[in-house]
Amino acid sequence: MTDTIHPSSGNVFIDLGFSEGEAAVLALRADLMGRLRLLVQNEGWTQAQAAQRFGIAQSRVSDLVRGKWDKFSLDMLITLAARAGQKVVLEMHA
Repeated sequence: MTDTIHPSSGNVFIDLGFSEGEAAVLALRADLMGRLRLLVQNEGWTQAQAAQRFGIAQSRVSDLVRGKWDKFSLDMLITLAARAGQKVVLEMHA
């Protein structure tokens, strides 16, 4: 069996066959979720503390730190970041 290596487009979701629009949203969600997980870790918050800071149930924090990306919309992730005192900036490039 021979493995073939294909160069990346720079967005793993495009490489997996998603449309450009859907891939862009998925990449933003993945990035923001990862940053929120790191915030919880770096701040040393327990899940209960993170839940209080984010204004959500502890079970939702569990979903967040376990990487259950399908349970969070981009809107919700931006809301959680704002509640935690973070500033989310969206940039467009040609």
